[in-house]
Amino acid sequence: MSLLTNVMDHSLDDGYAEAAARKTAEGAGGMPKTVRAKLGLAAGLVLAALVVTVGAANARIAAPVVAKERQELIDRIERETASADKLEDTVDTLRADVSARQREALKKQGGGDQADLVGILSGATAVHGPGVKLVVNDAKAASGGGDGDPRETSGFSDTGRVRDRDMQRVVNGLWESGAEAVSINGQRLTALSAIRAAGDAILVDNKPLVPPYTVLAVGDGERLSTRFQNSADGLYLHALQENYGIRASISGEGDVRLSAAPSVIVRTAQPSTEKGTS
Repeated sequence: MSLLTNVMDHSLDDGYAEAAARKTAEGAGGMPKTVRAKLGLAAGLVLAALVVTVGAANARIAAPVVAKERQELIDRIERETASADKLEDTVDTLRADVSARQREALKKQGGGDQADLVGILSGATAVHGPGVKLVVNDAKAASGGGDGDPRETSGFSDTGRVRDRDMQRVVNGLWESGAEAVSINGQRLTALSAIRAAGDAILVDNKPLVPPYTVLAVGDGERLSTRFQNSADGLYLHALQENYGIRASISGEGDVRLSAAPSVIVRTAQPSTEKGTS
């Protein structure tokens, strides 16, 4: 009976009663939590709007300055580009003048026919005549390859890219097969020419070439083509085609025209006298 009486007298748990009393006290002595939360949210939104407004104002103020600096940079680039183009034109003019003076000096020193022959063999004179056209290109699915040098063991490229040593062998094979003058992508080769690499690019006399590589050679066209394809270097090129997908084609040409080399400057060698002394 005492238990039933206790339940009836204390129908609300003591913990709930304390919570209700505390909530009533907070409502009487201060601001409800929901109102404070709404005011805090409103204050945060106002602060965020203020930050965005200040940022936009600063951006508008700085925009004309940035635009002016950008235009100044563009103008400077255009001026420097025009200056570089002018210098390049000057270099081309000077090279042409040097080549003309070299040809004139050869004629004065050695006489007509001999001077012409020397000019042709040295690359200082533009030439034309029958010959061959050899086009060498990377494989269709050429890749960059992995670590190390893929040619150290086999001598070939397993990446499908034409390398400087490939072009060296091609050119040497043409010379050996009877070519009298050779150019690669319009670059006339001389006795001082160098075919080198810079990364994946092939350089001829320090000028980068872009594939496909078109090699023109003046000589007895049909004989030159046959001798090259049967030479060790021609077979090397054929192996590149068969094993690594490098593309190559050779054809005879009735009239191949090669321009003169920009300049042929000899810095060390000196002409000898008839007795063998300089």
